[in-house]
Amino acid sequence: MEEAPAAVLPLLAEHDELEKRLADPSVHADAGLARKLGRRYAELGAVKQGYDVWHAAAEDLDAARELAAEDDSFAVELPGLEASLDESRARLRRLLIPRDPDDDRDVILEIKAGEGGEESALFAGDLLRMYLRYAEKHGWRTEILESTDSDLGGYKDVSLAVKAKGTPAPGEGVYARLKYEGGVHRVQRVPVTESQGRIHTSAAGVLVLPEPEETGEVEIDPNDLRIDVFRSSGPGGQSVNTTDSAVRITHLPTGIVVSCQNEKSQLQNKEQALRILRARLHAAAQEAAEAEASQARRSQVRTVDRSERIRTYNFPENRIADHRTGFKAYNLDAVLAGDLDPVIQSCVDADEAAQLSVTD
Repeated sequence: MEEAPAAVLPLLAEHDELEKRLADPSVHADAGLARKLGRRYAELGAVKQGYDVWHAAAEDLDAARELAAEDDSFAVELPGLEASLDESRARLRRLLIPRDPDDDRDVILEIKAGEGGEESALFAGDLLRMYLRYAEKHGWRTEILESTDSDLGGYKDVSLAVKAKGTPAPGEGVYARLKYEGGVHRVQRVPVTESQGRIHTSAAGVLVLPEPEETGEVEIDPNDLRIDVFRSSGPGGQSVNTTDSAVRITHLPTGIVVSCQNEKSQLQNKEQALRILRARLHAAAQEAAEAEASQARRSQVRTVDRSERIRTYNFPENRIADHRTGFKAYNLDAVLAGDLDPVIQSCVDADEAAQLSVTD
């Protein structure tokens, strides 16, 4: 029987060790540790299942070959068993691809209007609704943390928290799916302000930040913060323009600035701003680590490059096109209604293919 990939054996041993640790009641006294071990156990559970399927397919093929050597009538089964082994081998190889450590995290998704003025702000609103509907289809919770409205009902910028319910299956976490959305999104359509019916091109930027745990992962020294309060502007009820409830936090070492004014209380706005700040600091630390990584590692994460134009939404043709993968479909209306999985899956498949090519 063919040998198992060398990389799978230590993972199977780790799976067995985690199973023993999770059976220890003392581990569950620390909720954070139990959650971390549980996520890793679920991830390795998929690897173990893939290994078991491959192992069974290999044994079945070996047995059929022995029988066929004695009786030609058994040879008819060999092509099907060989195909099953090839399929299980390929699946096991995909499961052995090193996973992004942030894949199981929730996210803070920021959408900012770009080129195109009011039309870009309206498109930012379209993107927000698309992500809200996509999250709803997956059973994820959403919360708008901060937003700045435009004059025509769009958004100059908006920050959205997206959270999974329970522990997601490996590869199905919020960040695992939405991380491919980071970048410049381009729209081609006739703006509502266009009287001549001409098609315009505008753009909006999307930033996807994995959200760290509230404690322990990203330490923020209060002495590194400058906190300013000011009066809110825009929607918010009677408290708007009457109390200093809006909060602006500047992280002095990095220069990162976060403002929040959506909530009516200064304390709530401060908490929301700190959530966004923690996510941005976590992302900055990850980017610094990636900058020190090998060329192979950088090639594996190229699909998450936030600076590139990643997608075009063409309304006259009802066409959606992803420029990284070559994906194209003529169901833009369905995509904007939250049917985003086929587009995202094309990115997942391209990323896996790139990583497998590095290991070959």
